[in-house]
Amino acid sequence: MSTPTRWLDADEQLAWRAFYSAATQLVDRLDRELQHDAGMPHAYYEILVVLSESPGRTRRMSELADLTRSSRSRLSHAVTKLEARGWVSRRDCDDDKRGQFADLTDAGFAALDAAAPGHVETVRTHLFDPLTPEQVEQLRKISEAITASLRLPS
Repeated sequence: MSTPTRWLDADEQLAWRAFYSAATQLVDRLDRELQHDAGMPHAYYEILVVLSESPGRTRRMSELADLTRSSRSRLSHAVTKLEARGWVSRRDCDDDKRGQFADLTDAGFAALDAAAPGHVETVRTHLFDPLTPEQVEQLRKISEAITASLRLPS
């Protein structure tokens, strides 16, 4: 027997649509501006950021996929494109012949360094500037609650 649908009430429907619109428009704007200003999609920027913040600027490909919320095949395709640009190099794991590491190159770090100011300004302009400090704190708490619920087993 199926569980009855818990339909959204009018306030929840308005909140859902406002959240969805804001989130998708922000991600679209970030992607467009990174493409225009730095010649890279947001997904590539995120890979470079994760690698830049990793010890030795390197990560196992499987970890990198998890940290960027990407499938392994999608990440592999993106890393191939980043390798072609000279921004990332890939190498085999010594202890696990099936595993690989992705390493951020100096050229990749330079590309990230050049893209970061414009990206941060876009985030500031379209996410933080319209909000009060109290709303920023609320946004953080709301986002943490949503993220925590998504980590629960379904």
